[in-house]
Amino acid sequence: MRVFVTGASGFIGSAVVPELLGAGHQVVGLARSEASARALEAAGAQVHRGSLEDPDSLRAGAAKADGVIHLAFIHDFSNYEASMRADTRAIEAMGAELEGSQRPLVIAAGIFGLAQGRPSVETDLAASRGRGLSEEVMIALAARGVRSSIVRLSPSVHGKGDHGFVPYLIASARRNGMAVYVGEGTNRWPAVHRSDAARLFRLALEKAPAGSRLHAVADEGVPTREIANVIGRRLGVPVVSKAPEEAGAFLGILGTFFALDGPASSARTRELLGWRPEGPGLLADLDDAHYFAADAGSNL
Repeated sequence: MRVFVTGASGFIGSAVVPELLGAGHQVVGLARSEASARALEAAGAQVHRGSLEDPDSLRAGAAKADGVIHLAFIHDFSNYEASMRADTRAIEAMGAELEGSQRPLVIAAGIFGLAQGRPSVETDLAASRGRGLSEEVMIALAARGVRSSIVRLSPSVHGKGDHGFVPYLIASARRNGMAVYVGEGTNRWPAVHRSDAARLFRLALEKAPAGSRLHAVADEGVPTREIANVIGRRLGVPVVSKAPEEAGAFLGILGTFFALDGPASSARTRELLGWRPEGPGLLADLDDAHYFAADAGSNL
């Protein structure tokens, strides 16, 4: 299968590309910069020039593909609504090229906020805001002859090269001289190793039914206090609880997010696609030296 991949040179995309190539697929990656193009060529993928802000380039990439995996997202939290508009426009552009063909289109979405008081499940509907808007577009495409599926990612997609939430927490602990959690720290984060997430994207491309919502979840819910405990032990700093109203002063943009409780199940995903996570869990991976190397850091 010739697969067009956006975000192919990113943290998750750079695991998806070899996963696809190893399964015998041909990969064409979207590249906005020379650095991205070189990374894709080095990985064995072909290069398609363009960007999320250029719908014509996205349509052209999708038109020549047997399937699409959409991983790119503009992570501008200062203008999140604009990022969401760009995302939905990108999905609509590529979906229009696939319409009526039953070719697969797989996108990444988030998993937090789907349920209250219980683990979220694949049948839970996302709210009609944020990346939930992208899910609505995808479900509409399923009715228009696109084999669309949504992979909801855990808030921690971890592994070597991670530049997301966990490195941000580590950097905050270094800066503050303490590893902070919020309240009692019993609230839980789902997590998945990036190699397992990459395999799920491949399985979704190959055989997910139209309109599928899938959960990339290996750890159903890791208590945030346990995350802070590992960080504190590795850095040799105290582990300290902060009240919700204080957390922002220590954790910045994660002050509110790190207090959320959002366990999630992937039982339906495992049954549907035969997906079985094999990578290390979040706490075991976090305890590895790569998270505390001098050049490790967050892009948040």
